Amino acid sequence: MANSKYMILAALFVAGAAAQAPDTLVSPEVMPDHRVTFRLRAPKASEATFFGDWMTIGTSEKMTKGADGVWSVTLGPLAPSMYIYSFTVDGVNIADPVNPKIKLRARTSASLLEIPSDPPALPEARDVPHGAVEINWEKSKALNGETRSIWIYTPSGYAKESGRRYPVLYLFHGSNDTAAGWTTVGGANFVLDNLIAEKKAVPMIVVMPFGHAVPFGAPREVQANNTTLFEQYIFDDVIPLVESKYRVASGSKMRAIAGLSMGGGQSIHIGFGHTDMFSALGVFSSAPSADFETRFAAAVNDAKTTNSRLKTVWIGCGKQDPVFPRAQKFSETLTAHKIPNTFRATEGAHTFTVWRLCLGEFVPLLFR
Repeated sequence: MANSKYMILAALFVAGAAAQAPDTLVSPEVMPDHRVTFRLRAPKASEATFFGDWMTIGTSEKMTKGADGVWSVTLGPLAPSMYIYSFTVDGVNIADPVNPKIKLRARTSASLLEIPSDPPALPEARDVPHGAVEINWEKSKALNGETRSIWIYTPSGYAKESGRRYPVLYLFHGSNDTAAGWTTVGGANFVLDNLIAEKKAVPMIVVMPFGHAVPFGAPREVQANNTTLFEQYIFDDVIPLVESKYRVASGSKMRAIAGLSMGGGQSIHIGFGHTDMFSALGVFSSAPSADFETRFAAAVNDAKTTNSRLKTVWIGCGKQDPVFPRAQKFSETLTAHKIPNTFRATEGAHTFTVWRLCLGEFVPLLFR
């Protein structure tokens, strides 16, 4: 009787496994010439379109439905990089169901496409010693006791070199992203691994907190407080956690701050509001608010003090980015106030292709 029961259970298990057999559809499929075919099995759908972050916002590519109910589109060739894409099926935006590489966001999700370089580019894994990325969960004092994640990179050798203390880069993500973005899409850990291995960067800790201090998608009047609350979160929670848990070198000369898009704006706000706390500022595809010169008059009008503190101010932006004119204007404003800065204009839009490049150029300048 017992054997019969086990046989029945085994049969049910096999039947269930067969009923849930994995879809063998391949998507995305990267071809040798870097053209890419994207596929979606949706036999009952009446329309499917595709959008990739290299495309102009508001546009889409129509997908063609085959007799097997699979929709497809082939695009490219695409330059080696990491891209974000999604499908829209009968008006509903979805990630690629068969691609395990997911781009999580504060709201909605998409899929990731990686076209590797040969040899591997700076944000890709190379045969070098690798650091570690830890996820720290902390109950925030500044944000009503909310438990939030902070992703923290430590360089190779950190665990063994128990007597060594490291400088820290606080690195912020953009709007509708998560604390994971700089690692999972930006390849920040590989950028640091590779630069450190080549002795082009000082070994450092990189702190990547969640940048939405108020819920993403909240009313505009609530969103307006995000940067101010995030600033409080950084000083009340993030920096104290980092400096109590990790072997951090003390003093403002051992701290830098940088970010992309929304995170770049947060970096400007925090960096110029606290020039005594940081030695370097990186701004990627971003610009300050219109009242920058008024709000931070103490810093911009006292160039001697600001320059003695902020040794490096680096601004980068893609020429095809709508933010580009404002980013360039920010550089010109600083120059007019006799605050030295580097403005790096590159090809590209508002994407990680640009931000990965920015990080790779900014990091070697730090803590020299």
